[in-house]
Parts: sequence; structure tokens; C-alpha cells
Amino acid sequence: MIMKTYSLKKEEVQRNWFVVDATDRVLGRVATKIADKIRGKDKPTFTPHTDGGDYVIVINAEKIKVTGSKFNNKMYYRHSLYPGGLKSQTFKELNEKNPERVIEEAVKGMLPKNKLGKSIIKKLKVFQGPNHDHESQQPTEWNPS
Repeated sequence: MIMKTYSLKKEEVQRNWFVVDATDRVLGRVATKIADKIRGKDKPTFTPHTDGGDYVIVINAEKIKVTGSKFNNKMYYRHSLYPGGLKSQTFKELNEKNPERVIEEAVKGMLPKNKLGKSIIKKLKVFQGPNHDHESQQPTEWNPS
């Protein structure tokens, strides 16, 4: 008996839309579930070199929680590529100014650092409030626990 290895093709991908409410959820725990979902690791057809994941919409991003002393001590860095252009912000500052970026950075750090990772992160849509502009895709409620 010969076993065949299954490899997912782009044409065979079934993509669904899911909505996650980030209210009172721990950042790292929900980010790992989202990263698995947009990469397609929760599907039996997972293929590491193919983008077979689903779309995920995150609402209420400003209500995300962190554990321990990360609220005041966790730092986010970015660089302008000019000398002396290193900018740093704490979690508290970034969550007040741009809460969408907190979740995007957490999920992005869990994806491959290549072209595939850049295409996968585009399937993550993060919104600050309870409203989003993807109602026409008829997303289903998803409760990652």
C-alpha cells in the first residue's frame, strides 16, 4: 500500500470569515489562536508552504488585557531608519493611541518571517470599537478559548 502525501493547492482553499471580541481577553493567548486560524493550522489540510487560513476580524481591540506588570513595563520599538531614529512606547501608551497595532504586532510575531507571513497577516482585520466594515462577508462568531 502506497501512502500519498497531500499538499494543499491555492485553488482548493476554502476561506471563512470569523469575528473575535477581544474584550477582557489576554493578549498572548488570543494572539496564538488568531495566528493559528489565519495560517490554517487548525484545518486538516494544513500545508506549511501554502496560505490556507481563514480571515479573522478582531473587534474591541482597546479592551485587551495583559498579565503581570506588562501594562506599564512592556515596550514596543520601531525605527525610522535614520540615525537616532529609535522610538519606544509602553503598552499603556500604545494601547491608548493605537490599540489595533498591539494585536497586529502580537500576531505578526507568531507568523513566518518571509513572503508567506506577509501575505498571511493581510487576513487579520483589527478594529478599535465594536463595529467593523466586513458585514457583507457574513462572518461567524468565533470564541477562542
